[in-house]
Amino acid sequence: MTDDNTKPASAGSNFIEHTKYHNLLISDQLRGYPAPPLQPAYDPALVRYHLPDPLTAAAGYKADVHQVIPERSSIRSYRDKPVTGEMLSLMLWETQGVKKNVRNIHTLRTVPSAGARHALETWLLINRVEGITPGLYRYLPLIHSLLQVSVADDIAGRFTKACLDQQMVRKSAVTFFWTAEIYRMKWRYSERAYRYIFLDAGHVCQNLYLSAQSMGCGVCAIAAFDDDLLNAALGVDGESQFAIYAASCGLRV
Repeated sequence: MTDDNTKPASAGSNFIEHTKYHNLLISDQLRGYPAPPLQPAYDPALVRYHLPDPLTAAAGYKADVHQVIPERSSIRSYRDKPVTGEMLSLMLWETQGVKKNVRNIHTLRTVPSAGARHALETWLLINRVEGITPGLYRYLPLIHSLLQVSVADDIAGRFTKACLDQQMVRKSAVTFFWTAEIYRMKWRYSERAYRYIFLDAGHVCQNLYLSAQSMGCGVCAIAAFDDDLLNAALGVDGESQFAIYAASCGLRV
């Protein structure tokens, strides 16, 4: 028999140990390095959709938070009808909307984030949204717009496969994908950034649940995916930026 105390530490326990405060390296912020950009650069020649004003959209959906919270549930089946641009605009605003840009060093948003680093990027597989061509888009929170990344014919199938063939991805009106641009968090918190980024993802997805519920939409969070396939589908390298969470969304049946 093997004594449990002699077993090598698991990857999970190593993660917890190595990200304890007493094991952290000095952060780049404390070393005096400049803060990284608030969002990755993009090609300005790509197609952009300026989203409707979210506060105007919100006026049409007066929901009591004390009613929305107990009604929240994971919904995997959706109506074969598009969501409106106003709905999508409001969901994006309520999950990653920028309330204030502080000297281009950090932002204050509609969700909490460790040190206001907000190191998540939002990507959308759009299948049925009024006025928007189906395809892959990236949300640009600083200007509340969508950047068209790909409108390839097989795009929905590719993301469905990356999500282990969960058909709610293909049948959703829109599926949200969140990636971590980890240095934006590591700049301040060194290796402990990897703990915080998962907490941030949870805050964002819960806001999506509540926002969608208030407008008659359903959401199902997705953590079961092939990391390598999903990173490749999104066009990120899997190290400096990597997929961390996803959620399908559509009108409730």
